[in-house]
Amino acid sequence: MLDFNAVRSKRITIDELCRDLDIDDLRRLTNEMLDAMQTMIAAAQDEDVVFVPDDPEAEDTFAVDPDEALLAWTLGHVIVHVTASAEEAAYLAAELARGVPLREGRSRFEIPWRSVTTIAQCRQRLEESRRMRLASLAMWPDPPHLDVLFTSPRGNRSYNAVVRFVFGLMHDQAHLDQIAKIVRQAEQARTGLTPPPRTVTRPPER
Repeated sequence: MLDFNAVRSKRITIDELCRDLDIDDLRRLTNEMLDAMQTMIAAAQDEDVVFVPDDPEAEDTFAVDPDEALLAWTLGHVIVHVTASAEEAAYLAAELARGVPLREGRSRFEIPWRSVTTIAQCRQRLEESRRMRLASLAMWPDPPHLDVLFTSPRGNRSYNAVVRFVFGLMHDQAHLDQIAKIVRQAEQARTGLTPPPRTVTRPPER
């Protein structure tokens, strides 16, 4: 996968990371990401999908329902969240690639997470997202309009279609550890294994 950690640590910029990527690379990276997620949930069972993990750092500042702002996410919740975000990135990237400047507003739909209760639904959602993302790349013209840029919400950087698409993969990658932790905790609960003690990080003394 792309080294997104280098971007997050500011060792390189997202533009530098994406500089040599073409549409075939985006297809490959999309399949690579979704294959990784499918592998991570390969042994999961239905009860794991609705298992509520121990997540003391849970905080969703964008939650529509304020009562869910501090709710630990289930596996089903994470799957619908990451796929919706990456699909939005893919659709907006297709607009840029076609030479259409982005308008204000979102292009995002997230399946209600409480409706996802089986591992089959999670697997189907990932495959549906794969199909939709790859289909969006088929909309890119030859050559794409990489001179058409969008400005980040903070208003200080502008990016082209390739970067806009890759932001979706970067968001996917940011949730991989979360998926792994949920799957691991759910398996421990299901099999009766005792989970490792939680590590409490104390603030430095002043």
